[in-house]
Amino acid sequence: MARIAPDPLLGTISPLQEGETVVAEFRADRLAYWRSHLIMAVVLGAAAGLLLMWLGNPYPVAGPFGAVLAIGVRAAYLASESLAETWRLTDRRLLGPGGRAIARAQIRDARAFLGSVQVTTTTGDRCLIKYQSDPAATATRIQARP
Repeated sequence: MARIAPDPLLGTISPLQEGETVVAEFRADRLAYWRSHLIMAVVLGAAAGLLLMWLGNPYPVAGPFGAVLAIGVRAAYLASESLAETWRLTDRRLLGPGGRAIARAQIRDARAFLGSVQVTTTTGDRCLIKYQSDPAATATRIQARP
């Protein structure tokens, strides 16, 4: 299968500050990645088939087939980049891909959201830590104070 080269911006890792230690790492889970794409393919495929039936198309099976094919190809193409994302939780900050860094004092909330974790800061900014095997545990770990 074709692999794309990860965006060099997303591969940027924020360096640790002096005396800062990594407490936990949150890597994208391969099973969660494929499960989320399977769910998306089933839901969108069913919606496409129903829409084609409603429109009177004589071949409504083309909708689910096309949706599954398109989402499967997209998932396979983006897997190498999506599964390379790693978030690191330190005693001071949450460090993400693309040089993102959020001070732990700035984290207002972290909650499980459809197989991912949505982190909200005190200023209202949001980050999504995608494809976690146990999003609730990840959210709990982020909210735990050092």
